[in-house]
Amino acid sequence: MIPSPCERNSVNKAELVSAIAKRADVPTATVDSVLAGLQEELVDAITRGEKVAVSGLLTVERTQRSARTGRNPQTGESIDIPAANTVKVTAGSNLKKAASNVPV
Repeated sequence: MIPSPCERNSVNKAELVSAIAKRADVPTATVDSVLAGLQEELVDAITRGEKVAVSGLLTVERTQRSARTGRNPQTGESIDIPAANTVKVTAGSNLKKAASNVPV
């Protein structure tokens, strides 16, 4: 079982796999294989520039960050930061609802 947020602020992959396997009543190897497949598909989709949406859970997409000027915090010197591709992950409605139901 995954520890409560009061006990710890993160869940590692092994704990997540174990919790899903228990909830779905399937072997951990099956869950691990499914997560590996999900990772491969997400990487492939992002590489192709596709947006992946899992309704109610999350959306993952590649976005572009414009070139900009930054500052070296140690010297204050201006530095040019080139344009880059990055990944944007947006929480779906079920995740947002779960977060909003937790007391502050």
